[in-house]
Amino acid sequence: MRAGKQLLVVALVVLLVACGGEQLPWSDDFSDPASGWQAETDASAEVGYYEGVMRLLVKAPNRLAWASASREFSDFRLSVEATQVAGPDDNEYGVLVRMKDAGHFYCFSISGDGYYQVRKHDGEEWVVLSGDWTQSDAIQTGAATNLLEVVCQGAAMAFSVNGVQLAQVEDSSYPRGDVGLYVGSFFEPGVEIHFDNLSVMKP
Repeated sequence: MRAGKQLLVVALVVLLVACGGEQLPWSDDFSDPASGWQAETDASAEVGYYEGVMRLLVKAPNRLAWASASREFSDFRLSVEATQVAGPDDNEYGVLVRMKDAGHFYCFSISGDGYYQVRKHDGEEWVVLSGDWTQSDAIQTGAATNLLEVVCQGAAMAFSVNGVQLAQVEDSSYPRGDVGLYVGSFFEPGVEIHFDNLSVMKP
């Protein structure tokens, strides 16, 4: 049962850098390793460009790893393809939006076993915005590709998977910021997710 399950230890494997100005539309298919994403590798995770995708592999339990775009957006529609390649289905992966810094952002999560959740990090702890982990048939489970979408307009944010809206929340804590792609493990390591065909456009 996933209800109430939280990430116990967060290991940040990248440092956020100052974001550039907002320029929409913007897209990235990760074919150019010089496109500007901030991604680093350490003992617990490998994050970086890999054969035309952004590859995130978490090699330790209870860890979170991400790559950030080094850009800044306020109101936008983001979409990205996320493919689970390896590891346990008891995982989490998704997108981070309106990242003020490494401790303040919104997080749209799905899991390999078909659950989703929306949270924010307030610098000290996770704040759940959408309720406990919730199962949805819209999420393709296991080794599959899911299309993740986030729409931000003012304080209103909507979160969809494969064309199905799963959650809508309102929160005005972070009106603008960077975007990121992330992967997290729970009890078992080896979670590998590939992200591709990201686009950010006007809502």
